[in-house]
Amino acid sequence: MADQDGTLNRDPLSGARAVIDPTAENQHWAAHYSGTSYVKPGADYKTYQTAYRYGWESCQRYPGRSFDAVEPELKRMWDKYRHAWSQTWEEAKAATRDAWHRVERAVPGDADGDGR
Repeated sequence: MADQDGTLNRDPLSGARAVIDPTAENQHWAAHYSGTSYVKPGADYKTYQTAYRYGWESCQRYPGRSFDAVEPELKRMWDKYRHAWSQTWEEAKAATRDAWHRVERAVPGDADGDGR
């Protein structure tokens, strides 16, 4: 069962967070990416798609930790596999952060203590 905003799937019996719905996340960002301040004019969604996916997946990979705390590791991994996509970490970081925080906001409470 997906949450109200479609971000997370929850166990229908316990209500515990299970997994992110990547289809819902992809649809959300495809519809909203162009309204962000970091998107270059005329850039299409595919330019940022990998960074968004990296953000929503990484948020789950580092539960209870803030984006800022793990950003050096995220950068290191992005740079390690950069040959697979065209953006530098500096170009991808804002989209990655946005997707991370969207997932984080869908989870009740403030597990990482960053006020989100």
